[in-house]
Amino acid sequence: MPTHRFFATTFKGLEDVLAGEIAALGGEEISGGAGSVAFSGDMALCFRANLWLRSANRVVLLLSEFPAPTPAALYEGASGIPWAELFSPDRTIAVDATVRDSGITHSHFAAQKTKDAIVDRFRETAGRRPDVDAKSPEVRIVVRIVRDECAVSLDTSGESLNRRGYRANPSEASLKETLAAGLLLLAGWQGDEPLIDPACGAGTIPIEAALIAGNVAPGSLGRGFGFQRLLGFDRKRWEELLSEAREAARHPVPVRIEGSDISPAAVAGAMKNADAAKINERVLFNARAVRNFDPGEGPGTILCNPPYGVRLPGGGEVEAFYREMGEALKKRCRGWTAYLLSGNSAVTRFLGLKASRKFPVMNGPIDCRLLKYELY
Repeated sequence: MPTHRFFATTFKGLEDVLAGEIAALGGEEISGGAGSVAFSGDMALCFRANLWLRSANRVVLLLSEFPAPTPAALYEGASGIPWAELFSPDRTIAVDATVRDSGITHSHFAAQKTKDAIVDRFRETAGRRPDVDAKSPEVRIVVRIVRDECAVSLDTSGESLNRRGYRANPSEASLKETLAAGLLLLAGWQGDEPLIDPACGAGTIPIEAALIAGNVAPGSLGRGFGFQRLLGFDRKRWEELLSEAREAARHPVPVRIEGSDISPAAVAGAMKNADAAKINERVLFNARAVRNFDPGEGPGTILCNPPYGVRLPGGGEVEAFYREMGEALKKRCRGWTAYLLSGNSAVTRFLGLKASRKFPVMNGPIDCRLLKYELY
């Protein structure tokens, strides 16, 4: 199979984690950028990347790179791509564009110009054009123009890879699945020791931990992918890779994974999510205030994404939450290593603990730190 160039996107701060995942899958010529990792391989690697990568949000296939200092140059470069060889005009499309430090200054204009080039090329070569569906396209084209250099790619993932398929009601406030998995990998957790989240919310961290411990491919839970809608899609190879992934899953997993939350409704939702992910027998959830958190003697890993704001959803004060968590960590977690994702250093100081390491990580637009605490 021919070799292609791909880019996998992730959260800033997780580039090294993602690069390690790609290397383990057999990717070559791996290089990291801000929030992305470039690599080379064949389409079978693209399938495996979408199936197995835990910390990637998308995997895109590079189609062409060319100078685009003007709208005419962008149109000409995009027109030179043999679109009708890539997907059928029966597919709906959308173009996502970003521009930076370039003669073309508006991303919406860049997207529109690229779309015009695509549909005009289809009319010339196929006699008809694909329709645009901005919300749920079957094929998504990604355009990136930086300092007048344009890269045009195809999104092989379709929906973002954080959409594993097990969260019934994903909300913007919840920790994304890909970030939860990335934090586990950043913390060095490999499924061989206890993992507890004392503020689990929707249960995303414990569920991702169970998928890691069980060697479950996150893309094997029933979702679809963008590459399945491209011409030449090798269905037989994809089904072989899916079958191999299911064979590779380990059952059962003899490791303690737990999540707790003060909200019984959140715990009920977490249990539903675990059931949808088919790992409900591997994770224990319970309703418990953080002041009652007592995991017993370590070793093990505590990892959570506590609230960043001034007030808790139920009206409680975040300061009190952090003071209670700090007391629990100091008094009842001897031998454990705790990792807290902090989006507000003004409140994490109420823990009364000194972090041994601080890993910069972006949680969407929020500049965070994954704080590591050694609990002796």
